[in-house]
Amino acid sequence: MKTIFEDFIIPFVAIAIAELGDKTQLSILLLSSRTKKYHYVFLGVFFAFLLVDGIAIMAGNLIASVVDMTILKPLSGIVFIIFGVFILLNKKEEKDEKAYDKNVFIAAFLMIFLTEWGDKTQIAAALFATQYNVLFVLIGTMLALSVLSLMAIFCGKIVCERLNQKVLKKMAGVVFIILGITCFIF
Repeated sequence: MKTIFEDFIIPFVAIAIAELGDKTQLSILLLSSRTKKYHYVFLGVFFAFLLVDGIAIMAGNLIASVVDMTILKPLSGIVFIIFGVFILLNKKEEKDEKAYDKNVFIAAFLMIFLTEWGDKTQIAAALFATQYNVLFVLIGTMLALSVLSLMAIFCGKIVCERLNQKVLKKMAGVVFIILGITCFIF
């Protein structure tokens, strides 16, 4: 007999393990290493995960049968490459801190929103929703993703404090491009 604890803990543990060290966490780390407004990164990431995984959970396993995964993976690759090229080519420094903060929120939201469709954790969350209480699956999934995102932001903060910003910017651009290329290879 299932318990409410199972409905929450199984998705939480499975999603946390699957997402640990994923390209998503690396992306969050890189985005957070470019700002001191970490809460904007977290809010952008959180709302994107809530939307993407919330839709998947509500749709159950329907999302995997309706969306063509052969289109989603290259689309994710293109988004990563565009972010990388933009980072490398962007020469101007933001003077208006509020505008920059809004851009960080939007960048974090779009990065997760556009690249998480069809991700293994999204599909897993959708499948869990077919077996467990939908509300508890959503809570477990969001808590796992939030904890990992906060860890990535914290690591990004440490990286930001220890590395030269110009070097970090170049590294972030190159890593995003490499992540994009891997979407076409694997």
